[in-house]
Parts: sequence; C-alpha cells; structure tokens
Amino acid sequence: MQKIQQYFQSLLLWELVKGLQLTGKYLFKRKITIQYPEEKTPMSPRFRGLHALRRYPNGEERCIACKLCEAVCPAVAITIDSEQREDGTRRTTRYDIDLTKCIFCGFCEESCPVDSIVETHVFEYHGEQRGDLLMNKQKLLANGDKYEKQIAEAREKDSLYR
Repeated sequence: MQKIQQYFQSLLLWELVKGLQLTGKYLFKRKITIQYPEEKTPMSPRFRGLHALRRYPNGEERCIACKLCEAVCPAVAITIDSEQREDGTRRTTRYDIDLTKCIFCGFCEESCPVDSIVETHVFEYHGEQRGDLLMNKQKLLANGDKYEKQIAEAREKDSLYR
C-alpha cells in the first residue's frame, strides 16, 4: 500500500506542491530582510571580533609577556617573543596573531592577567591576501588605540567581563 502511495505522490509532484505551499505561506508576511550596510542587527555583548592590544593610560603597553595567551590558544595562532628591559620588567618584542588560524574562542582574552589582549566588537574587516590577516604587534596596538573607547565601554557595561 505504501509503494502505491509513494507512486502517486511522485506522479503528482507532491514535494513540489509542499514547497509551493510553504512559499505561499510566507509570501504575504512582513519581510525581515536587513539592508546590511545601512542597517545593522543588534550584536551580542559576548561577540568576539578583531583582536587588539591595550595600553595603560600613561601610554605603556599592558602586555607583560607572560605568554599565557600563547599557551592557551587551541589553534596555535599566537606567537610571542620577549626580552627583559633595563628596569627588570619583561615586554614583548614580537606579538603575532594569525587570524586565518584563529577560531575566536576568547581563551587568550580570558587568560590574560593584565587585560592586555582583547577581542573587540569589530567584525567589518577583511584581507585580500593572506598576509593582510597576519596581525603583528604594531597593528594590534593600533587597533587598541583606535577602539579603546569602545573596549572600555563594553568592559563597564557588561558584567561578563571579569
């Protein structure tokens, strides 16, 4: 009996009728399309986007070269080299993040004891070549300087950050 039913359904193009029924159901409903560059959807406070290195208010970089972010990164996307300064503190000489490897998990941000590396809410970036998505220390510090106000506001507003 089931084979006969399947035969008639295939003969009458039942799947096509079901598809047209679904299309007709939504044909006259209110559209939810967003015109992207002009309109933007609300963003979750936990969104993780472009990386940035922060500075202290006196202009000194926060990173103390503890290398916890490098150790915790599951994608092995972070590379850090450091050296000791005259005053005995350590600072990074090289801080690279390969965004083509990065899975934006946020572990680097969570592991940082001085809140140096952060993931901003910026998602509108691209790279036309692979080298464009290799973030070095200068690019990361420039991102931190550019988006510091946004980062600080997100830290104050959201209790999920520490």
